[in-house]
Amino acid sequence: MLRDQTIRTGGQFSVDLARDAEEIEETQRLRYQVFVEEMGAKPDTAIEGIERDHFDDYCHHLLVRHRPSGRVVATTRILTDTQSRLAGGFYSESEFDLGDIRALPGRIMEIGRTCVHADYRNGATMARLWSGLADFMESYRLSYLIGCCSIPLNDCGVRLNNLMDRIRHRHMSDESLRVRPRLGLRERLAVGSSEIEPPPLLKAYLRLGAKVCGEPCWDPVFNTADLFILLDTANLTRRYQRHFIQRQRSLPAHEMHAQHSAA
Repeated sequence: MLRDQTIRTGGQFSVDLARDAEEIEETQRLRYQVFVEEMGAKPDTAIEGIERDHFDDYCHHLLVRHRPSGRVVATTRILTDTQSRLAGGFYSESEFDLGDIRALPGRIMEIGRTCVHADYRNGATMARLWSGLADFMESYRLSYLIGCCSIPLNDCGVRLNNLMDRIRHRHMSDESLRVRPRLGLRERLAVGSSEIEPPPLLKAYLRLGAKVCGEPCWDPVFNTADLFILLDTANLTRRYQRHFIQRQRSLPAHEMHAQHSAA
C-alpha cells in the first residue's frame, strides 16, 4: 500500500510517505504529543505515547522530517477512496452523513490527524506538508480532497459561533454538496464577542479554495467542533504556488502558528 519514495527533499525539511512500521509509529508519537498531551484528547490505544485508531492500517502516512535533527515534525494521514472501502468508509463518515459527496465524479482522498510539532509551527513546515499532498494528488490523479478541520471548544464555542457566521456568508458549499452532522452542536454554542480569524489549518484550506459543507459536528473525544471540508483539486497547483510557495519566500521568521486537526 505504501510507496517507497521520497516526495520532496531540499533545505532543512523533507516530505515522505512512511515506508515501514517504525516511521508510522513516529507519526503516531507526534500525534500523541499534539492531540493527547496538548489538546487533552482521549486516545483509542492503550499504548502509552501512541495515538492511533483502526484507520491507520489503511492509510498512507505523510511526514515532514527536519533533516538536521532527524525528527518528524509534521504529519497527516491519507485515506484514498479505494482504501476507504476496506476500512469500512472514510473517517469523516463516522461524524457526517456524506450524502452526495460519495457520488462526485473522479477520485476522492481524505486527510486527517494533521498536526505540527510545537517547535516547528511555521510556514516552512506547512509548505513542505502541502507540497507532499499536492504531489500525492497529482500522482494518483485524485479529483477531490476531503477532511475534518477541528475547532477547539474550550471557550464554550464562542469563537466557533462567530466563525460560523463568517463561513456561512463566504465559504459554504452549494446546497447540493451539504453534509449532515451526526452529532450537532448548534444548541451548545455560547454567544459572545471573539476573534473570528480562522485557525491556520482552516485558513490554509480556505485559501486553496476549499468549501465548508455544512454545520459542524461535535467530537467528544477531542472536545472539538469538526467542520467537513471539500476541495476540488483542479486548481490546487496554481493556488498552492501562489499561497504557499510564494508566501514562504517572504515569511517573517517570527510568524509562528499552531496547526492541527483532529480528523
